[in-house]
Amino acid sequence: MKRIFNYMKKYKMLFIIPTISMFFLIGLDMINPYITGVIIDDVIVGGEFHRLTGLLILLILITLGRAVFGYIREYLFDYAGIQVGLDLRRDLFDHIQSLPFEYFDKTNTGEIMSRTTRDVDNVWEVVGFVAGFFLEQIFYVIAATTMMFFINWQLALVCTLVFPFLGYLALKMDRKMGTAYEEISDQDAKLNTKAQENIAGVRLVKSLNRENLEKKKFRKENKKLYQLNVKRNNILGNFHPKIEFLSYFATILVILVGGIFVINEQMTIGALVAFNGYVAMLVWPMRFLGWLTNSLSRCNASLKKIFTIMDEVPSIKNPENPVSPQKRHGSVAFRNVSFQYGKEKILNNIYLQIKPGSTVAIMGATGSGKTSLANLIPRYYDTSQGQILVDGVKVQDQDLQELRKSISVVMQDTFLFSDTLLENIKFGSQAATMEEVEQAMKDARVYDFIQEMPDGLETIIGERGVGLSGGQKQRISIARALLKKSPILIFDDATSALDMETEYQIQKALNKRANITKIIIAHRISAVKDADEIIILEDGNILEKGNHHQLLNQKGYYFNLYKNQLGDVTLLNKEVI
Repeated sequence: MKRIFNYMKKYKMLFIIPTISMFFLIGLDMINPYITGVIIDDVIVGGEFHRLTGLLILLILITLGRAVFGYIREYLFDYAGIQVGLDLRRDLFDHIQSLPFEYFDKTNTGEIMSRTTRDVDNVWEVVGFVAGFFLEQIFYVIAATTMMFFINWQLALVCTLVFPFLGYLALKMDRKMGTAYEEISDQDAKLNTKAQENIAGVRLVKSLNRENLEKKKFRKENKKLYQLNVKRNNILGNFHPKIEFLSYFATILVILVGGIFVINEQMTIGALVAFNGYVAMLVWPMRFLGWLTNSLSRCNASLKKIFTIMDEVPSIKNPENPVSPQKRHGSVAFRNVSFQYGKEKILNNIYLQIKPGSTVAIMGATGSGKTSLANLIPRYYDTSQGQILVDGVKVQDQDLQELRKSISVVMQDTFLFSDTLLENIKFGSQAATMEEVEQAMKDARVYDFIQEMPDGLETIIGERGVGLSGGQKQRISIARALLKKSPILIFDDATSALDMETEYQIQKALNKRANITKIIIAHRISAVKDADEIIILEDGNILEKGNHHQLLNQKGYYFNLYKNQLGDVTLLNKEVI
């Protein structure tokens, strides 16, 4: 809870003003029972009816004052809570954006969503309402107890004997509820993940007729959440009746002992009524003790989860004194680079020199390290050994934003936002003109099909590009990368869903960009045969290196791949020199 105070300090006046209003409100409430006692003793019993008008006017003024101060307290506490929630959610999201790929590799989307939504809402509820209410009840208890001792210290002493037992029960319940809410928060994240994955992959689920199995999985996680909530309710059900009993028992003691005092003329009826009014002010907080503890425990559990993410230190950091290349021309150098992910070694002693404007293709079997090699260039991950230089400067020494701005990547997993086609294409190049957008669309062979869409570029596509074919999504991603006009372009199996003719036309458009360094990861010979250099990876090592004809003459991996894909031995014999 301590760290949330740093957020609250920023809006201290929004907390100070309603707190002052709260004190005035409590002060007015302390007068009410006293005036009621005076009316009974002096007006009703004593017959001083001339005082009634003044006392009633005073009660009306107190009521109006309570309305004004109550509004100020309620409105400003709520407003401050909203501001704190806004800042916390913003900082959490900003920090999530700073985390490297490695964090998202090991963290479920559903868990992150739970932290940014439900957990922040729990904090907002406590900061904006529960904390103020809790503070108010503490001062009510202090003020009401003081007034009770002022009226009759013997009766007050009898009444307050109950409070230590109430405090003990509240603390014990708080510990158990805190543990319960941590478990609920974790399970809620698992349930969110299960739902998110199922909804995102609903087409696959339906196509494989797996609905019933997915229902069973969801019900299993949902039942666990239900059981944890039942466990929480059992804790609440175990403690809340005891707290209720003790709080009402205090009222019974007041009536019993106070009645004896009145009979023995040690106390007036009006004083007893006033005393009972103050006891009611104590009973109210005690009745809400379970709810307050419940809310605070839930908030504390949420804060732990939120700050666990906030405390995650990014492994990929911007250098304190970044070095900028003299010129962005697109050269890339791998100097004895090795890369290990966890305990698994992915790349081993890679040495490459990619010249500006050249086209380099990377091939190899699945799991050979192709994508990992490409991911090291924009520094999505850091090397375990060796150095990578972009434009003559080590990537670790460059400003991350500037480095990544100089590289356009079309990833294996094509991702499109639920937005217009135009916004998806301009995602990395908001300042691009419509002429530039249209040229990128034509080069990516996406222009014609977009023109046929109902609203053209303003057509809104579904989540992740639902409704579009795999090839259409890939071409939109290619257009997005081409529009960025970066000196380095990385295609990670970006044409796998395209037909041979479309792939050929896109290659022609790429060849016209002679000033751009192109790194192409592919499985098809047709996508790489015109590259200046082709790299064959096997188990993280460079197996073969050379151009198309050189690799064919080696009659190794590339030769066999060509033969298997082409299936035309006559043409193969013509190409082998």
